[in-house]
Amino acid sequence: MKIGCVREIKNNEFRVGLTPDNVRAYIAAGHHVYIEKGAGVGSGFPDHEYVDAGASLLDEAAEIWALVDMMVKVKEPLPCEYPFFRDGLILYTYLHLAADRQQMDALLAGKVNAVAYETLQEKDRSLPLLAPMSQIAGRLSIQEGAKYLEKKFGGEGILLAGVPGTPKANVVILGGGTVGMNACKIAVGMGANVTILDISLRRLEELDNMFGAHIQTLVSNDSNVERVLKDADLVIGSVLIPGGSTPKLFKRKYLPEMKNGAVFVDVAIDQGGCGEASHVTTHDDPVFIEEGVVHYCVGNMPGAVPRTSTIALTNATIRYGLEIAAGGLEEACRRSEVIRSGVNTYRGSLTNRNVAEAHDCEYTDLMELIH
Repeated sequence: MKIGCVREIKNNEFRVGLTPDNVRAYIAAGHHVYIEKGAGVGSGFPDHEYVDAGASLLDEAAEIWALVDMMVKVKEPLPCEYPFFRDGLILYTYLHLAADRQQMDALLAGKVNAVAYETLQEKDRSLPLLAPMSQIAGRLSIQEGAKYLEKKFGGEGILLAGVPGTPKANVVILGGGTVGMNACKIAVGMGANVTILDISLRRLEELDNMFGAHIQTLVSNDSNVERVLKDADLVIGSVLIPGGSTPKLFKRKYLPEMKNGAVFVDVAIDQGGCGEASHVTTHDDPVFIEEGVVHYCVGNMPGAVPRTSTIALTNATIRYGLEIAAGGLEEACRRSEVIRSGVNTYRGSLTNRNVAEAHDCEYTDLMELIH
């Protein structure tokens, strides 16, 4: 199979879909790999490392899109890349279609076979291709939140950990999944007062066992969320429905009740965000202020640390990519329900139930199409 990887063009996105080690793995399995010149530079992988690994370097992204059987990326294609879509092309990347009707329509019209990192689910219900970025985004959320609590950025002007004789910041985390747990780990490590909310009592028990007396766990409901937000200095939104739209737990009506200069980091923004006032921002212009609350809603947070993010992501994606390349997407789906779970669009049909429900579109079972 011909495998391609182009430079990411999203704002301040320096990650890359394939590392030189990934190229070696595909080459060793008998495939051909084509890399756009400069694609890996932002993550610290110069062109010569790809050449040494056996890849062919091409000058133009358009050449690679037209040539390959499978395109491996990091972020969703932007509208300027939609003309490259074609019947039967395998696209292996993050898609977040529940929050992006335009992209979904373009993939369906182009009859692209799109495999989304964020919906690929193992038999134990884990999300192995989302997990590494969730770990990074969770940890970054506290780092970024602490920065935007500084007065110069519109924040309250407080130090997250405080110092002896001063109050520590109150951190509220909405959602106890991978993002929330990693945010909790960093916030506790920095010495903040941490409250974490989740709808699952089992998950709250797990978090209580992990962090003990260092955190307060609460069941996530409107009453508890509203109550804890009144005293919150930093709020992390980390709610996820795989492939689906994110529920709006952080309601606009709560904003006037919060501290002036409090910070809200909406890590769920890729799936539409869990804040009613949230809209996607970029690393160039990451925050906006509404009702005195600083909102940080960057859609590609891990792109700020591309070296770490690229290695973590590709460590996870290479395994499934090799499975797809070995016998084609159809054969991989016949053999593996895990691979099937990642397929969002197939030859003009929508094959992910949560995405279909998010846009009130017709859902088609993938196995009906590939038999």
